Amino acid sequence: MNNYTEFLFRSYPLFAQGMWMTIKLVISASIISLILGVIFGSASSKRLKIRGFSALIETVTFIFRSVPFYVQLLIAYFVLPTLLKIDLSPFLASTFALGICSSAYVCQIIRSGINAIPATQWESAFSLGYGLFSTLRTIIFPQVLRNVLPALNNELEALLKSTAIAASIGLLELTRMGMNLVSREMMPIEVYLTLALFYLCLSGLFQSLSRYFERRLCNVKN
Repeated sequence: MNNYTEFLFRSYPLFAQGMWMTIKLVISASIISLILGVIFGSASSKRLKIRGFSALIETVTFIFRSVPFYVQLLIAYFVLPTLLKIDLSPFLASTFALGICSSAYVCQIIRSGINAIPATQWESAFSLGYGLFSTLRTIIFPQVLRNVLPALNNELEALLKSTAIAASIGLLELTRMGMNLVSREMMPIEVYLTLALFYLCLSGLFQSLSRYFERRLCNVKN
């Protein structure tokens, strides 16, 4: 126990640095995922479907759901910079790949949430003089958010766990930092168990935030 306490005291700054990088990656990728997911999901829903564009969205999201995230990450880090003649840091490549991959799943969540809203909700809003965007903002999206928040929370947890794959391109997130500590300290059991504890804490934090927002939305509804 004394050895583990000394190890934790000496290695905590590196774990904290890796955890902060993981949090930044999750937040950045989540923003991309939510923005694109809401746009794509809305544009491909039954009520808002745009002929041609909706088919394109379905094709693109199918590709992103079918190709493993690891392959998408390798394409973002090695292929895109070569094709576009640009430099992408491991963080930018990971954020882009993770956000795009996750947006395909968020698209399906948002689309199913919008499709679940009864047609009478739309018709009542239009009969009261609401425009399309006013209807979406004040009537449809608040209901959709309450309905799909648990599914979005699951996607956020999946996104958090996917950040560990970014270690394969050298991003110093939590998993990569743990791998470096194993090489330095030669204490794999202690390092990996501590690593699992950090992920458990992060997952619990995100779940607590999600439940907080669920309670707030339920209070607003009531």
